Amino acid sequence: MHYEAFTKHIDVSRETFARLEIYVTHLLKWQQRINLISPTTIHEVWHRHILDSAQFAFRLDRKSDRIMDLGSGAGLPGLILSILGFQQVHLVESDQRKAVFLQEAVRLTSCNAIIHDTRIESITLKNIDIITARACAPLGQLLAWCYPLIGENTICLFAKGKNCAKEIDDARVGWSFDCTQHISITDPESVLLQLQHLTPRIS
Repeated sequence: MHYEAFTKHIDVSRETFARLEIYVTHLLKWQQRINLISPTTIHEVWHRHILDSAQFAFRLDRKSDRIMDLGSGAGLPGLILSILGFQQVHLVESDQRKAVFLQEAVRLTSCNAIIHDTRIESITLKNIDIITARACAPLGQLLAWCYPLIGENTICLFAKGKNCAKEIDDARVGWSFDCTQHISITDPESVLLQLQHLTPRIS
């Protein structure tokens, strides 16, 4: 994707765009060795993955917020947010090969994301400002992982597809939360779920 085409959607400097290009080159190189993204999306990596991840920034007000990206995989969206200038991004990825990929991507792009090569359940940080996830797990499972990490004002942002409504209904069986749906800029059938005030339901 050319700089001008990308900035029609996301306003970034040429320097930041160059760092995104470095990331994409690194991603495609490693994709030949381990499965970081779906092989069917390689030809549209900028639209399906980079722009899709960058749109999370629309819902974030402060570059200083502490962000935790669950099941980060290839660093989508967490590493992209770090490249875009968010200052405290934590990437949680238990797959050691993917964690090594992330460490190298952080070095190559000169961003300051922190890699946690462990299971989500092992994270001990509390009162995270923003929790993100993309193609990670069903909503109910995400909420179970999030609950020990959240504070009173934590916002959860999850990318979800056409089964979103059912996931929300299923999750509400065990959880109470406020939910706003933002239509994805890359796929009209997908949404960014914005959740707050998460509490477990008493059975």
